[in-house]
Amino acid sequence: MPPPIRVLLADDHTLLRDGLVRILQSDGDVHVIAQAGDGDEALEQALALRPDVVVTDVSMPRLSGIELVRRLHQALPHTRVLVLTMHQEDQYVLQAVRAGASGYLVKDSPAAELLAAVRNLHAGRGHFGPQVARALAEQLQHPERAADDPYATLTRREREVFRLIAEGLTTKEIARQLSISTKTGENHRARVLGKIGVRNTAELVRYALRRGLLD
Repeated sequence: MPPPIRVLLADDHTLLRDGLVRILQSDGDVHVIAQAGDGDEALEQALALRPDVVVTDVSMPRLSGIELVRRLHQALPHTRVLVLTMHQEDQYVLQAVRAGASGYLVKDSPAAELLAAVRNLHAGRGHFGPQVARALAEQLQHPERAADDPYATLTRREREVFRLIAEGLTTKEIARQLSISTKTGENHRARVLGKIGVRNTAELVRYALRRGLLD
């Protein structure tokens, strides 16, 4: 008998995570080795445990699901990522796929489909629900309609600054957290605002909320 599929589950709702664990482990061929309630915790555990599959929501505290997918794809190319979310809009689908997700399901999918998705990803295949398949097909047919990637022009450090600004940190607090000078923090902040086309923190927060990058 092959070893169980090792899964890390990331979602900020504890009751939902508990239900998902029961679904995933119902047939015995999947083992949830860790759970995380925010994106930073999920990334830390994934780097330490190197699961076969990560199942993650899009909207999570501290580090969005899309950014989590991006970092996992870069750091753990053999770990497959399934996005499981309530968002079925094209922009979320395309952002997740561009970031490196191998599968995408909405949360009203049947339990059997979630299990099938995890097994498909572990076997090296992708798994996309019908709404997602339609969005991807539309993108292939009409690439000029591509949804904006909110991080497209930001460097990794600028994405960190983006997140910290959106969480309400001042420039001095950002500099302290990232171990950089206040002047460097000011420069990063100015570049982030300029690149995404907003004038202040309030506009940046609205931008992040519209794109599912914050709770």
